[in-house]
Amino acid sequence: MFTLKNNFKILPFILIISCLNFLFFHIPFFNFVFENINYKSLSGFFVITSLVVLMILLNAFVFFLLLFLSQRIGKFILVLFFLFNSIAFYFVSTYGIIIDESMIGNVLNTNYEESSSYFSLKLVLYLIFLGVLPSYLIVKSKIESVSLKQFSILSSLTLLSALFLVFVNASNWLWIDKNSKKLGGLAMPWSYVVNTSLFYIHQHKKNEKEILLPDAKIKDNEKAIVVLIIGESARRQNFSLYGYSKNTNPLLSKTQNLFHFDANSSATYTTAGVKSILDHKETNDLYEILPNYLYRNDVEVIWRTTNWGEPPVHVKNYQNKKYLQANCKEDYCGYDEVLLNGLKEQVLASKKNKILIVLHTSTSHGPSYYKKYPVQFEHFTPVCKSVELSNCSKVELINAYDNSIVYTDYILYKTIESLKQLNSYKSTMLFVSDHGESLGENNLYMHGIPMSIAPKEQYEIPFIVWVSDASKIKVKKMDNLSQYHVFHSVLHFLNIESPIYKEDMNIFEYK
Repeated sequence: MFTLKNNFKILPFILIISCLNFLFFHIPFFNFVFENINYKSLSGFFVITSLVVLMILLNAFVFFLLLFLSQRIGKFILVLFFLFNSIAFYFVSTYGIIIDESMIGNVLNTNYEESSSYFSLKLVLYLIFLGVLPSYLIVKSKIESVSLKQFSILSSLTLLSALFLVFVNASNWLWIDKNSKKLGGLAMPWSYVVNTSLFYIHQHKKNEKEILLPDAKIKDNEKAIVVLIIGESARRQNFSLYGYSKNTNPLLSKTQNLFHFDANSSATYTTAGVKSILDHKETNDLYEILPNYLYRNDVEVIWRTTNWGEPPVHVKNYQNKKYLQANCKEDYCGYDEVLLNGLKEQVLASKKNKILIVLHTSTSHGPSYYKKYPVQFEHFTPVCKSVELSNCSKVELINAYDNSIVYTDYILYKTIESLKQLNSYKSTMLFVSDHGESLGENNLYMHGIPMSIAPKEQYEIPFIVWVSDASKIKVKKMDNLSQYHVFHSVLHFLNIESPIYKEDMNIFEYK
């Protein structure tokens, strides 16, 4: 029996580490395989066996290469793999996420307040038993070095074996290719290693200089104000306005001049969803977004946020959560209602006739839905109070989420009432969510599943519009909208002429 005082031969050591990596962190990977292939058939059995052997062999090859080049650096990287694997495995197994490039973007753009909400004893246990203990074994083990000749022979045999398995599985490549995104997002540690690299490569391209849009022209001096409220994780099916059985919209349901549309988000995560709401068209390029464009063309723009993940916003009045709370003395200052504090006074102080206000909320962001609303909005009980959502009953989880929608209803209603008091302006409010949310359907929680395989709960969103009587504008009858309708609708409402304006993407028309 090996002990930490013995020297490990390098081949048994890397096979042990590779097998531990396989056994500890690939249950979700093979759960997906077993659910999507006929494992009782000969070909299905062969695919599964080949995937097991390939995973162990290829990981062993990489670990072997690292240790051969430098045992100190190799051990350090292996320790990082096990620590990160344990954390990644916790989130994959607890929330049913896929670690693709978009999920890496979510992780890297998450602030401390949000990331701390995921902390739990279960996460600590995963980290200790699946991360720290194997890392201790790796650090304390003494590994015998091998010659270049031995390394070359062993590496060649490993790669030839892997290539043989790939070749004999040629008939199954169609299935593997079809499911490659999900398989790649569940394979540790390569899911986050590869996708982190891709994220930074693509982010570097996105951080190139912003592409300016053609100049716009304000066509009249009529006072007009648009309030764009960007929802967070608000899924359409839980709004009673859309037919949900529970009354989650007690105030909006009684509001005149209110319209709602079916809409789909362009992504299932915040950064891409918010960008789509502010972009003039579907694009991966960094074009000038709506608030920057209007601000540059002499519109008063006020951006208030309790959230994160927006593209670069270049406006004078950018007010984040810390700023807003510092200037708020009310009981609601810890919640999204702080976005409305002093807003009417700020509008009245403006010397411009055209105003865009963007309120970026965080009201329905999980996993701690119950912390997103004041206690008086807890209309549905009992509620889930665990960050491990799978530990809550379905009723508790949905109640907590629905209460956040009730609070959203109140914020939208209060915004409308404030606009009614600004009777010298024609005004409108648009509420569009960045994406939807999974609440345990198909054992998925929250959001971030790649759009190609995302369930409808993560992309079917509300698109709610209110217009003032003074606006003399009506809302068109339109079918399913996209987030890109926002840009052109705002231009029309403010009566701004632009070469990029598209009438078919505008929801307003004059009476």
